[in-house]
Amino acid sequence: MSLPNKSFAMVMTAKRELTPMDIAIPDIDDDAALLKLEACGICGSDYEQFEDMLRTPMPVVPGHEPLGVIAKIGDRAAARWGVDVGDRVAVETMLSCRHCDPCLGGRYHLCDSRKIYSYIPTTEWPGLWGGYAQYMYLHPNSVVHRVDPGLPPELAVMFNPLGAGFRWAVELPNTQPGDTVVILGPGQRGLASVVACRAVGAGQIIVTGIEADAEKMRIAKLFGADHTIDVDNEDPVRRVKELTDGVGADVVVDVSAYATKPVSDAIRMVRTGGKVILAGMKGFKNVENFVSDYVVTKEIQLQGAIGVTSTGYKAAIRYIESGQVDLLKMHTHDFALPDAELAIKTLAREIPNDESIHSCLIPEH
Repeated sequence: MSLPNKSFAMVMTAKRELTPMDIAIPDIDDDAALLKLEACGICGSDYEQFEDMLRTPMPVVPGHEPLGVIAKIGDRAAARWGVDVGDRVAVETMLSCRHCDPCLGGRYHLCDSRKIYSYIPTTEWPGLWGGYAQYMYLHPNSVVHRVDPGLPPELAVMFNPLGAGFRWAVELPNTQPGDTVVILGPGQRGLASVVACRAVGAGQIIVTGIEADAEKMRIAKLFGADHTIDVDNEDPVRRVKELTDGVGADVVVDVSAYATKPVSDAIRMVRTGGKVILAGMKGFKNVENFVSDYVVTKEIQLQGAIGVTSTGYKAAIRYIESGQVDLLKMHTHDFALPDAELAIKTLAREIPNDESIHSCLIPEH
């Protein structure tokens, strides 16, 4: 396909400031590719970057959930990735070196010198390092996954949150058929965790949220949650104990953002010998009332989770392509590329009378 000379992009130039710019589309070598964006998902870390909580370098093109079509590719890259011009692909967030101990040990997402799409500044050639653009550069160390071209882009782009659901709520805790799982937080990754746990045959699925999350809780039940708990009006620890006959949950997954109380709740509501996965960032705040003796006396397996790896992405893409669940029930907004700032503010509940659950940018919208 023919390429323009420049790509329109929304560039973060300061805290809470996205500036429209044209960035030159580069020539590429045999090991790289160029992606024509079809969609880029918006999630909580986009808001954290927008607020400069992550201290990422600027100027930078945000967007770490890119879905698109290969527009140009080098011969070696095509052979390595098994894709060619015209193929639709999902792009993994992490760029690893492939040579350090974590990489060689199979933990490439923890690479000692990892880079992350959307956090690489435009001053580093070629500048097109994020999904808030018409085109994106694919580094030779990228990991890409083919996706059914017949899927609507707003559905196909859910590979990222659903991949998190499969990795955080299933793979890491080794969730088994019949397990009781509590998911703390009903955002898109909490809802994705419900889908993933139901897909592997979890027994009882319980989701917590605040009173303002009523619509998300409704969708959680549509996706297979057995119970929802409004933590503004119920004691979540007591309610989980009631629902499990005093035993507690086999698995607790915290995907709530900023709130620290779910962390202390998690170790109280998990059963003896159970597993707690912490995946919700708290802004590096201290957790009040965290009693480590519960971890010791109950022999709780406590694990952090950052990012998604290939196993999670592959499971998510297969599940999306299967059509088993209407995942579009949680998709609320498509935004044009120039409206990226509005997309982030809507997700953050800064726009009166409008709420986003899953949303994405559509460059050709």
